[in-house]
Amino acid sequence: MPGGTSALARGIVPAGIRERLSIALRQLLLMRHAKSLWDDPKLSDHARPLNGRGRDAARAMGASLRGLGLAPDIVLVSSARRTLQTLEALGPWAETPLIEPMDALYLASPQALLDVLHGVTETARSVLLLGHNPGLHELAMILVGAQAFARPGSSIAQTDREMLTRLAEGYPTGALCEFSVAGLWGQLGEGGGRLLRFMTPRDLPDSDD
Repeated sequence: MPGGTSALARGIVPAGIRERLSIALRQLLLMRHAKSLWDDPKLSDHARPLNGRGRDAARAMGASLRGLGLAPDIVLVSSARRTLQTLEALGPWAETPLIEPMDALYLASPQALLDVLHGVTETARSVLLLGHNPGLHELAMILVGAQAFARPGSSIAQTDREMLTRLAEGYPTGALCEFSVAGLWGQLGEGGGRLLRFMTPRDLPDSDD
């Protein structure tokens, strides 16, 4: 149900379980919608659909997600047509996630995106948030944290550093970040995610995107 507050996010967790959950790793997937159509000036921005390349890229990203075993429990998706069509093209899922379209995610700021994630039930292991730039890119950079770029002599692996550099350079349509989150959803903030993967449609085999 569209809105600013997630109905699925209000689970009441007993104190003992909450304590155990606070040290459990969670998975956050941030995905930008695929390429959309700009040809019809009569359509509002909210109503713009995917174009053909966007549908193909979203289907390819969905196949890659399944191949990597990335299967969210909950999907929070902007109510815009292009984000909903991106989500549709990602399927089918091995197990259908709980899906909630939300007006609050449409062209949302990074803080608004964080506010939505803060409301996710703490029992959720994996969440996919499907939205828009620039908010999505800015949120990804917040979760990585400035300290990740401030240690040139640190022990960060070269491959990780290259991935961080790519992320800092941009967040193309159809791109996806996978973060490992060590804390509670309700406490997610700057530096709260460890970037495990940054993948774009161009990274996939036989991509012409």
